[in-house]
Amino acid sequence: MAQSNQGNRKRKSHKFLSRMKKRLLVVIIIALAAFVVLVGNIIKINMDNGKEYEQRVLAQQGYSSVVIPYKRGDIVDSNGTVLATSKKVYNIILEPKNILEKDKYYTATTSALKQYFGFTDSELADALSDPNSYYKVTKKKQDYELVKEFQEFCKTDAGKNVRGVYFEEEYIRVYPNGNLACHLLGYTVSGNVGQYGIEQYYNDELNGSNGREYTYLNEDYGLTDTIEPPVNGYNLVTSIDANIQKIIQEKVDEYMETEGAKNVSVIVMDPNTCNILALYNSHSFDPNDAQNLEAVRYQFENPDPDSPYSSFEDFEQNCTDEERVNALNEVWRNFVVSDVFEPGSTYKTFTISGALEEGVIKPDDTFYCDGGEQKDIFYIKCHAYKYGGHGMVDVAGALANSCNDALMQISAREGAEKFDKYQVLFGFGQRTNVDLPGEPLNSGLSTIVYHADNLHVTELATSSFGQGVCTSMMQIGTAFCSVINGGYYYQPSVVQRIEDDNGNIIDNLDNVLVRRTISEETSAIMREELFGVVENGTGKRASVEGYAIGGKTGTAEKLPRGNGKYIISFIGFAPVDNPQVVVYVVVDEPNVEDQGSSAASSFIFADIATELFPYMNIYKTNDNYDLDLIDVEDEPTDSIYEGDVPENDVAGGSDNPYVGGLTEQTSEEQNTDDTTENTYTTEEIVPETE
Repeated sequence: MAQSNQGNRKRKSHKFLSRMKKRLLVVIIIALAAFVVLVGNIIKINMDNGKEYEQRVLAQQGYSSVVIPYKRGDIVDSNGTVLATSKKVYNIILEPKNILEKDKYYTATTSALKQYFGFTDSELADALSDPNSYYKVTKKKQDYELVKEFQEFCKTDAGKNVRGVYFEEEYIRVYPNGNLACHLLGYTVSGNVGQYGIEQYYNDELNGSNGREYTYLNEDYGLTDTIEPPVNGYNLVTSIDANIQKIIQEKVDEYMETEGAKNVSVIVMDPNTCNILALYNSHSFDPNDAQNLEAVRYQFENPDPDSPYSSFEDFEQNCTDEERVNALNEVWRNFVVSDVFEPGSTYKTFTISGALEEGVIKPDDTFYCDGGEQKDIFYIKCHAYKYGGHGMVDVAGALANSCNDALMQISAREGAEKFDKYQVLFGFGQRTNVDLPGEPLNSGLSTIVYHADNLHVTELATSSFGQGVCTSMMQIGTAFCSVINGGYYYQPSVVQRIEDDNGNIIDNLDNVLVRRTISEETSAIMREELFGVVENGTGKRASVEGYAIGGKTGTAEKLPRGNGKYIISFIGFAPVDNPQVVVYVVVDEPNVEDQGSSAASSFIFADIATELFPYMNIYKTNDNYDLDLIDVEDEPTDSIYEGDVPENDVAGGSDNPYVGGLTEQTSEEQNTDDTTENTYTTEEIVPETE
């Protein structure tokens, strides 16, 4: 019986184990099937969305990305002097979460921040106001020296509890010489955006691209860094000479302090290349702080009775944003490039050059000046009108004495077609394409010069001596260089070479010969005639003892005619036999009772030349030359017209910015190349020669 029960138990146990094995097998099969499905889904998800989930995981594991800023390129002068550079500074970033984690961290960190960076209690309270934050930008643009001292302190026992402070790098634009060459350089605003000057024109070349540093935990939970290095901007090597720039600024500033004028502008050029060596407008600004309203104080020295502001202080406190910007624009604007005006008698240089080249006059031709000419219904005067005219003068005498009467006779011989031919060849009515922003468009410039189709008798007469026609200083300077350098018209330029931050040359910007204007023979004649202007004529006050200087004076009567306001100018060069430098000085409304008889521009030229010529190794040609200006008399000046005055005798009429008021251009307009085809070609003047 016992054996029978035992056998039954064995059979039952065997059946149970058999059922369990079957059930376990089913479970295993189901589990395997589920695992296969899971693996399949993982593989599919990885194939379809692997990158997306990888980025999510990295972010959850502490992924971070930090911008590494690029360095904007330097601007240097022809001698390597740094005119504009970028300085690395540091922004302080705080992590309130870590700083507030323990009292000892808070105490050590806040104490160090006060000691090294001058934080106040209120600044710290504001910075740490969000206890869960890991990123709070506080003080910006800290010098490396302070940052280094702080970091060294943190390595000591006293600083070991400092937590949650790190630094982000940034660059700021620095102009080491303050306002030196400010109108040539311009300035930058946030985001490394150039405004005015070289900074704007070459903004793309100066700028680089930021790098980035990626930090995250890898699959083995190790810290991994990946760095994409920044690409720094290119450096610009210019034709500017900082020493020449300093000379002209000092001389102009000295004149403005002692005499004064509405504005004084000077440009210095190499006549053989039209490279710009220096440029200055008397109302300057510091590019390190271009928004500083102190720069506009001069605009309130003689307040406009219709102005809502009684003084600079009143303006500073109460002006609107628009008024503020407009006032600063007057300072930032580059008169030499952007503004147009009637040049006056400097234009006679080009009238005579064209007439000689065309053969309508010869150097020994004579003209009788009786004080003026009747042209149509208008009587147009020479400045010698008051004492009966200059009498008989040859071409040299006409230029030396700046005789309007003789010039009107010369232009009449040329006729409208030939006269306009040389206006175009000398670049008037068109852009010089200088590599500076703000030059007016060809579409506008072409209308402010009378051309053959509207050069009627009166317009031809007044244009011959630089009234009625409008030009810029850049146009006059560039054209004058071609008159004295053998007839070669070059595109004026400032930047000569583009280099990377290792000094490798990216681009050599060769001088661009645009066309020929006159022949070598005519150029040689003009150099001698212009020497006579300084030696014996209206430019004698521009003389410098021992130097052979050539040049031309200009006295332009401003609108409305007869108001007693003038623009006085002198453009000169040296030495006469081998010109090495051209200096053009324009004085707008000098602070004297009789502006028309002022020799301010000639005096400023002489002051500049006295220091400039020795610096440039331009040698004296006559050490025994005794300069005596005691008996030099100022030429009397009178209004252009006797009797009736035209309602508007300036080309372009009310659309001329000189007449209707200056208008600002957008950056796109300033850099638009709307080149207009010239009516006349180089071949019509003289064959190209080597």
